[in-house]
Amino acid sequence: MLYYPVFLDLRGRRVLVVGAGRVGLRKIRGLLEAGAEVTVVDPHGSPELERLPIHLRRRRFRRADVRRHVLVFAATDQRDVNRAVAEEARRLGIWVNVADNPAECDFLVPARVRRGNLQIAVSTGGQSPRLAAELRKKLEMLLAGEADVVPRRRRR
Repeated sequence: MLYYPVFLDLRGRRVLVVGAGRVGLRKIRGLLEAGAEVTVVDPHGSPELERLPIHLRRRRFRRADVRRHVLVFAATDQRDVNRAVAEEARRLGIWVNVADNPAECDFLVPARVRRGNLQIAVSTGGQSPRLAAELRKKLEMLLAGEADVVPRRRRR
């Protein structure tokens, strides 16, 4: 499948992440960096969650959790939960990313390199996340030491 690349303005927009393990935490950090208002549903979660500016629901996923969000991420280690999250998001017409099954995703999150305003995204359409990560590392080395590759433009 060929995906259409896009960068989203998530500032102030409500995003749900179900699951706060290693993968979920990576998604949460990126969403916060983008300015999203993040709600996390996870019955366990790490102590790090307490320090993040998120809305934390320490409990199991409920289908009603999906409502009123513009994007949803299913990032648990439980296939049935991820499937339920995807089904409910799709039923409500909300785009969903399912960490353990690219076929259930409405969008993919690419490997990303960022230097100031420059962002480079690398995607293999979910077929080879390892290759995308390796390319990201090579790009990071290529841009090492560059604090702000593209100067910020002043707004008028």
